[in-house]
Amino acid sequence: MSGPLTQPIVEAFEALSPQLQTAARYVLDRPDDVALLSMREQARRAGVPPATMTRLAKRLGLEGYDEVRALYAGAVRAGTLGFAGKAGVQVEAQKLRGERALAADMALSLSREIARLAEPATLERLADAAGRLHQARRIYCLGLRACHGAAWHFHYMLSLLGDKTVMLDDAGGTGLDALRDAGAGDVVLAASVKPYARATIEAARYAATEGVPVVALTDSEVSPLAQVASAIIPVATESPSFFHTMTPLLAVAEILAALVAGRSGQKALDALARAEAQLAAFGVHLP
Repeated sequence: MSGPLTQPIVEAFEALSPQLQTAARYVLDRPDDVALLSMREQARRAGVPPATMTRLAKRLGLEGYDEVRALYAGAVRAGTLGFAGKAGVQVEAQKLRGERALAADMALSLSREIARLAEPATLERLADAAGRLHQARRIYCLGLRACHGAAWHFHYMLSLLGDKTVMLDDAGGTGLDALRDAGAGDVVLAASVKPYARATIEAARYAATEGVPVVALTDSEVSPLAQVASAIIPVATESPSFFHTMTPLLAVAEILAALVAGRSGQKALDALARAEAQLAAFGVHLP
């Protein structure tokens, strides 16, 4: 989800003070709140003094924060901001409205976020990332804690086509050791959303420092992972549940794997035939 000031904030972000960066992240990540809540309430939720919100507005070339709110309110009226998550109210909602209503809210919220992946800007990012991954000699897949499933799913899908992917998990504490063999012709596909796993961010920074491009699946244009990435695909995590959702992240991983596989053409088809023959020989699946 993006707002009227997303691009100016992203462009100015690196030059902002830490406190202004905190306020900027809030504006980027919660555009509906910017339109609907008072400046003081936004500052409270962002964890900064109200004056910081005003300083951010002026840093972006506006007279004050009222102009920021007006821009976002106009976007809401125009229908260009989309829907915000309702995290933090699940328990009361469940008591007041019942479990069926909450389940319906979650299903509808997920369907909206998945549908946003078909927006032109996101499709362009997906195609660009797929091209980078297809051209790479090796793809090092990294996702820890809640993000592990998406990284593993991408790795598993492409493992059926050969040994192009390397899964960086933490078994025995040696999972990141494989990065020592990565070079400029490889790519790290890293997934991390707030709260960001320290090991993922440190590994991505190491890779970028060593000249290995990073494709980031993350929840903000200015997340710690995004700041070291060569390409970014933003994924939503807001949910009516008090757990953040991993479903859009998993969907992006699946789409990328399919696109990379499709670029391999007949080579992919031949590899899949060999994989299916081997699985059949071992009776892996029920007939």
